[in-house]
Amino acid sequence: MQNLPLVSVICISYNHAPYIVASLNSVLQQSYPNIELLIADDSSTDDSKEVIENWIKKNPSIPFYPNHTNLGNTKTFNNMLKKTNGEYIIDLAADDVLLPNCIEEQIKAFQNTKFSNLAVVYGNLELIDEKNQFISYHYASNEHPQSGNIYKMVIGLSPKICSVSSIIRKDVLENIGGYDENLSYEDLDLWIKVSRKYDFQYIPKILVKKRELSNSLGAHFYKRNNPKTKKLHESSYKILHNAYRLNQTKEEHKALLQRIKYEFKINIHSRNYNYILKYIFFYIKVFFKSL
Repeated sequence: MQNLPLVSVICISYNHAPYIVASLNSVLQQSYPNIELLIADDSSTDDSKEVIENWIKKNPSIPFYPNHTNLGNTKTFNNMLKKTNGEYIIDLAADDVLLPNCIEEQIKAFQNTKFSNLAVVYGNLELIDEKNQFISYHYASNEHPQSGNIYKMVIGLSPKICSVSSIIRKDVLENIGGYDENLSYEDLDLWIKVSRKYDFQYIPKILVKKRELSNSLGAHFYKRNNPKTKKLHESSYKILHNAYRLNQTKEEHKALLQRIKYEFKINIHSRNYNYILKYIFFYIKVFFKSL
């Protein structure tokens, strides 16, 4: 490896008490040696804070920043980003696990890339359940994640970028202002903004184990008459409108139409009638741009 740039891993916990130790240990067990780990707890209601504090006793050099009130993931991440010193950033949920060679493979990809404007490296992952049992891979064998200019892939329906296995340049994150704190989730908005200006590189390797929990963020998209679900759908609508403004070609508008169809179906399932109507008008607007 040419050099060893510092990688900052931001690990944010919110009610992840049963899994946080495995997540933190996976960072310490990396084959890549130059890592800065920063831990935050977003005012968990379980004993996550106590679990982390006990872990810190064995690893006193690692900083821990507990929130006194719940700020949400996006604001907590942005606060932590300001404290990092690394050239590259990993956003690690406290219920996920990095495989031992994850960061080494990501940095190798950055150092050996053919892209002059590379901002993000991402790979594949294993989905596991609450008992660490294998569920599936994020990308099936017949899916072909892209490298280079992947903007159209990001705004389209498939394949979806594997956020959990990603690493991003810190300067890129800072240039776009970090995560949008007005959104209920961050990754789609982030990838749209970054892929509009920068290249991505996919490496066909399993880098992470992502835990699929019954109360995970993804599960809330499909719930009915749920306040959190409505906020998620509101965020999705804002994000896709931002993509519409960033689109430059008819092909990009066609890709966005596929995503709008997908969101429309989710809103039907969750009986979010207000956004069903909004997506109908939005689809018509984008459709005429795609002609």
